[in-house]
Formats: sequence, C-alpha cells, structure tokens
Amino acid sequence: MNTYTYPTGRCTLVGAGPGDPELLTVKAVKAIQAATVLLVDDLVSDAIVALAAPGARVIHVGKRGGCKSTPQAFIEKLMLMAVNEGENVVRLKGGDPFIFGRGGEEVEHLRAAGVQVEVVNGITAGLAGLTSLGAPLTHREHAHGVVFVTGHAQPGDAGTDWRQLAAAARDAKLTLVIYMGVSGAATIEQELLAGGLPAGTPVAIVQHASLPQQRHAVTTLAGLHATLVREGLGSPSVIVVGDVVRGVALAVQDAGRARRSA
Repeated sequence: MNTYTYPTGRCTLVGAGPGDPELLTVKAVKAIQAATVLLVDDLVSDAIVALAAPGARVIHVGKRGGCKSTPQAFIEKLMLMAVNEGENVVRLKGGDPFIFGRGGEEVEHLRAAGVQVEVVNGITAGLAGLTSLGAPLTHREHAHGVVFVTGHAQPGDAGTDWRQLAAAARDAKLTLVIYMGVSGAATIEQELLAGGLPAGTPVAIVQHASLPQQRHAVTTLAGLHATLVREGLGSPSVIVVGDVVRGVALAVQDAGRARRSA
C-alpha cells in the first residue's frame, strides 16, 4: 500500500505592499524574517527583501507586465520543491497576493499537492497610490463603491467590457481603479467615454506608488492617454477614475495658481 508523506516544510504568500517597507504589516515582517527561502517578485523593493534573515536563500522570480517573466508553472514547481525539502518558504509578492497577484492560482496548486498555505495580505497599489495624493477611494457623496479591474487581458480573453463598466460606474457612482492599464490607455479612454462616463471625469495616474520615485498626474478622462504620453508615465502605474479624484485636481490647480502669483 502506498503511503503519502506530507511535506515537512511550510509556505506563506506574503503581500509586500506597494514598496514602502513601512507599509508592511507586522505579520508580513515576521514571516519574511522567519523564511529560509524567499521567492521574490520584481516589484518588491530591495528594502523589503533586506528584511530577510542573513542565511535565507532569495530567489528572484520576475513577474512584471510587458516584460520577460518567469513562467508561472516554474514558480509553482520551485515553491513545491522547497516545501518538500522542509524549507520555510515565503512567496513575496508586490501589493496583495489576492489582487492581481495570481495568489489564487498558487494556493490552488499547493493545496492540490497537500500543502497548507497561509496568506498575509498587503496594501494594494491602487489604495496606496490615491491615498498618497490625499484622496479616498470611496466617499459618501462621490463614490458608493470601488472596482479593481485589470487593463491587461490574457491571450484568448476578450478582456474587460469597458463600455458596460462605464455605465455601471456612472449609474452606481463607483470609483474605477485600473491596474496594468498603461499600454491600453487609449482604448480604455475611448471605451469608457463611449460607455457614458463624462469626458470631464477626474483621473489620477500614479506611478511607483509609495516609493521615493513616485510620480503622478491628474487629468480628465478625455485627457488620459495624452497625459500619459506628455508626462512620460509608464508601468507600474495605477489609473484611478472617478469623482473622488476631484479634490486632488482642485488642490493641483490651487498649487499652480499659488506658484504663478508668488
């Protein structure tokens, strides 16, 4: 009779947040410091990786939209091998593992192999980015909810129905937080306008949220693509569409007037 031997190691999916190590949860820091093997995404900052124990093995497994990436199947194989070798494995992912981080796929793969997985949430870039500009994602007067959506469809997938989403956002007063939308910004702009969102809907674009090199621009939906090109903003960026951005836009205008009058 075959006897299944359960692995002696363990695995934790840890959200590293948007990049600023001070935004890590206490639980995330403890998991990183206790790991013997860390599989680290590209978007995790060096300051966070430096929290690992001196003897820990750090394996960089690049995962970044539009760039050459480590195949997901290979990452999952590495995770399972390390757990079966008795290692304390931390899969360190930018943002939150369960918001566009493919954490769900990794949990399913490991559980199918008999490995119990713990998940430690992290602050997602869409929240950190707009917060850094002093604006909320929801507001009793301006936004009754928020939608996190990807602007990048996998091959063979039609992707997001932007027109339908625009109508829902307009009618239900929703904030749209778009990840991985820079390369498709022209199409996203056109389709959201065609779906009924007003051309003057405020938009914020935040690149490298929470990091020292963070840059941002505030515009309108009709100026989304042109602003990205003019300001030279690229990935990784989040695009936030909705009236919650209006306060940021007014603050930017006031600052501009103050500079001109000085």
